[in-house]
Amino acid sequence: MADNIARVFADAIATDPNRPLLTWYDDATGERTELSGATLANWVAKTANLLVDELALGPGGTAAVLLPPHWQSAAVLLGCWSAGLTVRPAGLTVAERPGDVDVLFAAADRVAEADAWSADERYALALHPFALPLREVPAGFADYVTEVRAHGDHFTAYPPGGPDHGALRDRAAARAAELGISAGDRLLVDVDRHPDPLDWLLAPLTVGATLVLCAHLDPARLAERQATERVTRTLS
Repeated sequence: MADNIARVFADAIATDPNRPLLTWYDDATGERTELSGATLANWVAKTANLLVDELALGPGGTAAVLLPPHWQSAAVLLGCWSAGLTVRPAGLTVAERPGDVDVLFAAADRVAEADAWSADERYALALHPFALPLREVPAGFADYVTEVRAHGDHFTAYPPGGPDHGALRDRAAARAAELGISAGDRLLVDVDRHPDPLDWLLAPLTVGATLVLCAHLDPARLAERQATERVTRTLS
């Protein structure tokens, strides 16, 4: 298996790029967004092209991602890994954070946290259900949705990936085994209980599972959703 997170994603969608790969629910808002592998790949490619073509970043570059689990967060993370960047975990305390990064992505309600990081470029995300841009862009930030749409729909990932990609891929495979996720699973994840991208994104993709991600999961809807989405495995 290649030491490249982008290859993990490519392999996950290779069999049928048009099947639903990631379905996003937010029971607090009623949102449901379904993305095929091809659609998510388009967002991932645009993100990687933004990083490479506009910011001149690549292997050895670093990104801080201050985003909750979300389908747009998946695009940002996979785009960073496709461009060969090392992604700094968002859950670290200020004292544990590793210092400067080249680019930072933050949800609109978390931009204040970005002051703890030194980043050359900063992008804010509204995480709007229809991927609409921010109504008001925070000072010092660019709007991710507005900027990313201008970039190309295809991207060839850097072969070596970043310096941490092999270790991250191994951790994802080990976590998939630990959680009992298998190839072909349709995995429902309560993302409030499993906010680590290793659980809701990388581990499932590593073994070829598809995703049903649920925020603010209403327990009363769980059984119906499992049936409707043909879920074979649940992390709640």
